[in-house]
Amino acid sequence: MAQTKEDPQFFPPLADVVDKTQAGDEEDIDARPLEEIESLCMQCGEQGVTRMMLTSIPFFREVIVMSFRCEHCGHANNEIQSAGEIRPEGSIYTVKVLNRGDLDRQLIRSEACSINIPEFQLVLPPSRGQLTTIEGLLRDIVTDLNTQQPLRRIQDENAYTKIQEIIDALKKIIADDEEGGEEEGDDKPEKKELSKEDSLTPAITLVLDDPSGNSFLEFVGSMSDLKWNMRTFERSLEQNRQLGLAPPAEASEEKEEDEAGQKLEGPNEEVFEFPGICSRCARPLITRMKKVSIPYFKDTLIMSTNCDNCGYRDNEIKSGSAISEQGKRITLKVEDREDLSRDVLKSDTSGLSIPEIDLVLHPGTLGGRFTTLEGILDQVYEELTEKVFNTGDSGVVDADDRVEFQEFLRKLKQVKNAEIPFTLILDDPLANSYVQNLYAPDPDPNMEIVTYERTWQQNEDLGLNDMNVESYSEGDTKDGSAEIQR
Repeated sequence: MAQTKEDPQFFPPLADVVDKTQAGDEEDIDARPLEEIESLCMQCGEQGVTRMMLTSIPFFREVIVMSFRCEHCGHANNEIQSAGEIRPEGSIYTVKVLNRGDLDRQLIRSEACSINIPEFQLVLPPSRGQLTTIEGLLRDIVTDLNTQQPLRRIQDENAYTKIQEIIDALKKIIADDEEGGEEEGDDKPEKKELSKEDSLTPAITLVLDDPSGNSFLEFVGSMSDLKWNMRTFERSLEQNRQLGLAPPAEASEEKEEDEAGQKLEGPNEEVFEFPGICSRCARPLITRMKKVSIPYFKDTLIMSTNCDNCGYRDNEIKSGSAISEQGKRITLKVEDREDLSRDVLKSDTSGLSIPEIDLVLHPGTLGGRFTTLEGILDQVYEELTEKVFNTGDSGVVDADDRVEFQEFLRKLKQVKNAEIPFTLILDDPLANSYVQNLYAPDPDPNMEIVTYERTWQQNEDLGLNDMNVESYSEGDTKDGSAEIQR
């Protein structure tokens, strides 16, 4: 594979192939960019010809374009295959098709790619590889849908009507000079004057979802094209199995018990289940755990316990990394509701405070939480509203304290709805807390992150002063057990 990438003669650029085809000598076989191979026609059983071209597409990768045609029955077939390795991540391309110029965008579809047109609720499942344009793809869709329409009209008129609406809409999008007939001779010149800037009715969105990462949808000018978007994603375990990159489910289940201790090193998509006993009703339950990689932060472990018998629920989050040498203090200035959608990871060792309303939550309050800023403020509000003055003898709390607390709840409600600006402070001596940076990887102008040295008392509260893992093996006893050196 390395040789393929280093030697450009195997996969010359597409433009060079075109120039070589136009200027090549027909008698010079070595100069031909196409390889021709006799192949069996699957329609009539006679010999046809497969033409194969190796080329590289700009801003994409090396591909093999194949075209088959049988001169006996006229059967033809075109296909494209990736000549590179499967990408480590899948890709999703999205293009807004708003005018006729967008129909000329080049499209490469791999065998693992599905295509979605949300406006028509139309999804094309993975099929053969294809090199075409958006217009060519839409014409193929119209042809395929038209094939069974006469039969649908007899068997299922409702399905026929809905599919015909899609066909008619697609025909309006790809309309050209040929669709008007010679009877409309006066209108025909107007159709020839159609400009690439003419808007399409209806406008559509084209989405290519390819877990192998080997599909491509052309952008115009540069990758900052406003109509074009591309993002990558990590494949799920099931997608890796479909691509042949992971063993079948049956093989995985056989090794499940033997590899239970090693599963934490597996893909982030895996959810691990552990049997346990409910602390309330003593019935069997399942605890689920998943490793999550937070961008620009670290790995964390999310655990969830649900009891189907009594309804008990508990969620917990733990750091999946080593203990940090320094603490971290995160200060976020919240100015509008957009900030409430930020992801927030509050560990069980982190304190939370909002100076504007004198709110202070000590470490351990609410436990570990991974939610949004709005979600954690809602939890604080619910806990204070439902539990603080609703337990014990109501006569213990005097009227003045109750009025003061009601005023505090009113301010807290304004804060959780972002009706007033406020400052959120997360102080975590283990640096296991996190607030999403909306400007990542650039600094967030509304957020300040300060690292600091933990005090002796903080280390004492965390049990770090008596922990010593240096020369751990030197404390081995005669019976093979280990003793921590203090």
